Amino acid sequence: MQGNKPSKKKVPFAVNKELNIYLQAYNRNIDLPLQYEDMLRFTTSIPLLDVEENDTFWQTVFYNESDTQELYPAMTRIYALLKTDGDTRVMEHLTVDRIDYCTFGNSKPFRVRIINRLNDNYDHFYVKRADASRVYGLELEYLLSPNSIRYLVDGETLIEEHVAGIPGDDFMKNNLEDSNFNKIRIAKEFIKFNERCFVRLLGDMRSYNFVVDITPDIEGSQFRIRAIDFDQQSYEGWKSFYMPQYFKENNPIVFLGIEHMNPATVTQYQMEERSLIAVRAKAERTRLNDLFEVMVMDQISFPKKVEGLKNDLSQHHKNPIFMKCKNMGEIILTNIQLLLKKEFKQSILNLE
Repeated sequence: MQGNKPSKKKVPFAVNKELNIYLQAYNRNIDLPLQYEDMLRFTTSIPLLDVEENDTFWQTVFYNESDTQELYPAMTRIYALLKTDGDTRVMEHLTVDRIDYCTFGNSKPFRVRIINRLNDNYDHFYVKRADASRVYGLELEYLLSPNSIRYLVDGETLIEEHVAGIPGDDFMKNNLEDSNFNKIRIAKEFIKFNERCFVRLLGDMRSYNFVVDITPDIEGSQFRIRAIDFDQQSYEGWKSFYMPQYFKENNPIVFLGIEHMNPATVTQYQMEERSLIAVRAKAERTRLNDLFEVMVMDQISFPKKVEGLKNDLSQHHKNPIFMKCKNMGEIILTNIQLLLKKEFKQSILNLE
């Protein structure tokens, strides 16, 4: 399998006025009690290790007393805004248990662990620098995937909820030796996930950029793969970057599909997923139209990458319509329009 390498560093794009207006119209843009820059005021940090004492590449950070008194209430307020639409009655039971910082990757996120003092239950959310690519990715995830996701934007600050699940790389190490019935279900979900990413052009879905949610069922388990990193929404310039099947990190789960799926079954699952995406797009037609009115006027990549991707997709779909596209927003819109017209060419699950 051929691996793909993204650009050395994803270039961030500012959230422009038009996108902010869209976010405000759909209750995503609100005044937050703190900004990303405030989180950088930590004084010390220590490496965060996992249960096996391995480095997680996160640092647990600590603030001086005055900053703690200012920031911690602001963080519980943000959690209330994110989870209960600002109902402050929940705040009296909440406290900040830990704050972690990751310098690995583009977003350099802070992960805030919130704990409920009444029952010791905990949850997380993330504080990141706002980037238009990431915002478009989150919004398309909300509109076109089977997964609801909460996020908030204020200026250059982005708040994201935590997506629960087993990290994809851990899942492949520990959960693939399962019954044949569950292996088939895992392979089926990866095919559907691959198709979702390709339709809405979400890139770089290597195993550490998605999680697997497992739900016990009457017979076996149900599996749902969920993206957790939206930095690479429509940024790079070649089609295979938007197909998780082509990343070598995903080989174990791809091999599972090769072993348990024949071409007719793969096509069936791809068509099922495209039909579900079409149903969601039609149900959210007004909001999706509003989003693309902004997106087709925005710059979230560079001309060379736009040219590369529209050439790739023209060849893939055997349709020259992509050559008329001037930017990434128009390319995604065209991809989805082909889906709605039932002229979308599926990806092929192979190891080439």
